[in-house]
Amino acid sequence: MAGALALEAEDYLGWLSNERGRAARTVASYRADLDSFAGWLEARGSGLLDAASSDIAAYLAFLRDDLGRAPSTVARAAVSLRGLYRFLVAEDLAPTDPAGALDVPRTPAGLPRALRRDQVLQLLASPVGDSPLARRDRAMLEVLYGMGLRASELVALSLGDVDLDERLMRVWGKGGKERVVPVGRHAADAVGEWLSGAGRGAVEPPAWRTRDDSAALFLNARGRRITRQGVWLIVRRHGDRVGLGPDQLTTHVLRHSCATHMLDGGADIRSVQELLGHASISSTQRYTAVSQERLTEVYRQAHPRARY
Repeated sequence: MAGALALEAEDYLGWLSNERGRAARTVASYRADLDSFAGWLEARGSGLLDAASSDIAAYLAFLRDDLGRAPSTVARAAVSLRGLYRFLVAEDLAPTDPAGALDVPRTPAGLPRALRRDQVLQLLASPVGDSPLARRDRAMLEVLYGMGLRASELVALSLGDVDLDERLMRVWGKGGKERVVPVGRHAADAVGEWLSGAGRGAVEPPAWRTRDDSAALFLNARGRRITRQGVWLIVRRHGDRVGLGPDQLTTHVLRHSCATHMLDGGADIRSVQELLGHASISSTQRYTAVSQERLTEVYRQAHPRARY
C-alpha cells in the first residue's frame, strides 16, 4: 500500500462524493483502487501524476495475470483510474489523459451536494483573530463561497483583477476565458482586510521570488502565490475545525453551495450560469434539481396534506 494519496487524488475523491453524489461505500472502493495503483507506482519510483498509458496497461495486466483478480475487479480499477485522470485534465492538473484509451463503462451523474446555510456560516467564522493568515483564510473562504469560484480560479487571481471600489473581480476560468463577477459585501470587507498592511503586507518577502508572486492576490506564509494544494489544505483545516469532514466539504462543495443557495433565494438560472462561468446551461441546470429536491422535502415535511 502507498502512503497518503496525492492531494489531487483526495480532491477527486471529495468531488466524487460531493459533486457526483457517489455513496460512501463507492468512494471507499475508488480510494482502495487508487491507493493500490499508487503503491504499485511507488514501488517503481513513480507517482499518480507521472503515470503514462503504459503504466496503466501494465498495472491492469498485473491485477489480471499476476494476482488473478476477477474481471469485475479489473474493470472497476479501470473505471477508478479513468475517472481520476479525466478529473485531473478537466481541472488543468494534467496536460494529457493517460487513461483516455481505456474502454470502460460510464456511470450516471449524481446530483451536486451543498452545505446547509448554517454550516457555511460556521465555516466562514472558523478563521479567528487578526493574524495575517487568519485574514487571508477568511478572505479566501468568503471569495470561494461568495462568488462560487473554482480553486484554480482563486489561485490565479492577481491584484489587478480586484476592484473593491466597484466591488468587481475579474476571473480567469477554464481555457483562459474571462468573466467579471460582483463581489459581495462580506467578501469585499474580508479581501480589504487581507490587503491591508497587517494582512498581505505582513507576509510579503523582502525580495520577491518572481513577478508572478508579487502580483498574486493570495500568498502563502512564505510570500509566494498560493497553490491549489494550499487552498485545499486551508479549506480542509477549517472544515475539520467545524466538524465538516472530507466527505462533506471540498472547494467544489463551496461552489455548489453558492449556486444552490442563489437558486433557493430566487436567482434566475442564467445569472447563476454567468457567475459560475459555465459554458453550457446544462451544467447549471443540475443545481435546479437540487433546489427542487429541497423544495419537495420541505413541502412533504411541512404541509399537513402532503404526508403519506
